[in-house]
Amino acid sequence: MKYKVTHLTSAHPRYDIRIFLKMCSSLAKEGYIVNLVVADGDGDEVCNEVNIFDTGVKAKGRIERMTKTVHCVYEKAKELDSDIYHLHDPELIPIGVRLKKLGKVVIFDAHEDLPKQLKSKPYLNVFFRKTLPVVFSLYEQFVFRKFDALIGATPSITNKLKKINSNSFTVNNYPILGELSSASSTTWDVRANEVCYLGGIAEIRGIKQVIASLAETPNIKLNLAGRFSEKHVEEEVKSWEVWNQVNELGFINREEAAKVLGRSKAGVVTFHDYPNHIDAQPNKMFEYMSAGLPIITSNFPMWKDVVEGNNCGICVDPMDSHAIAEAVNYIINNPKEAELMGSNALSAIKHKYNWSVEEQTLFKLYKELL
Repeated sequence: MKYKVTHLTSAHPRYDIRIFLKMCSSLAKEGYIVNLVVADGDGDEVCNEVNIFDTGVKAKGRIERMTKTVHCVYEKAKELDSDIYHLHDPELIPIGVRLKKLGKVVIFDAHEDLPKQLKSKPYLNVFFRKTLPVVFSLYEQFVFRKFDALIGATPSITNKLKKINSNSFTVNNYPILGELSSASSTTWDVRANEVCYLGGIAEIRGIKQVIASLAETPNIKLNLAGRFSEKHVEEEVKSWEVWNQVNELGFINREEAAKVLGRSKAGVVTFHDYPNHIDAQPNKMFEYMSAGLPIITSNFPMWKDVVEGNNCGICVDPMDSHAIAEAVNYIINNPKEAELMGSNALSAIKHKYNWSVEEQTLFKLYKELL
């Protein structure tokens, strides 16, 4: 008998790395009938043996997404009549409660610690940044007990979830082995004097300090791939003189990302010191490592364990553009040490931080629930 499982998202893109490329694709290969419900308006399709269903509604704003889109996701979920429902967005939690009332097995996957994340949302005023985390934390305490299992994307998230629901597990967002192998195979001597920043671009993710650091690295380019989430920040940094050292690439696909990583000599991920960042495990950090790149990261304790514990990069104060520049210059000016850091990073990915290990936790959980 083949079990039918359905993953639900109202906010993520259909080819989301964690949801589609890792979880859904792995479960399909394991023999499950896998559905993925999305809300992007791009229609239905089958990809990687995953049945992707589009609600046909692409929300025009957060309010519409949390009302109309959520309703459409729920209707499609009911129609698919699956054995397990796996939810990926906080706004879908009420759907999980309704599915439980229908007798379904429900998993909630916490990609972020939402109460902590709300404290740093730039679109919330001070009042809501203080009150919403408290309200949502109480809501979690009440609702998460009803679900069959909870998944945390990091150990710190899971530790919190276990206090609410003992059936909580960590499925780390580690990279897929070999996905960026073309980048890691590029020899050091043919790489350009470039560093890269891949992913969402925002002030709290340190973009201002990274670009400001270019003033002290005059012969080095920054490969910037992603979209700005704040128009005023984009306009500000583009007005700076050092912007001429930025290769603005916009949003790029996985194949293009591998090419960028293959020509760069370091990957930068210097998030600011916010509650939701300190215990995070940024996907981009491990992707840089899987491409054989030294990494320059914020000096948070958890991140230092990875970077310094594996001798694969340099940790800096994310608010100090001078420190970022010093780290970049050190890597560029010390090619043998930089190449060793990159080699250590790749070795750590192969032996510790990879998806083939994490998917086993996912498989085990599904088998136990069924």
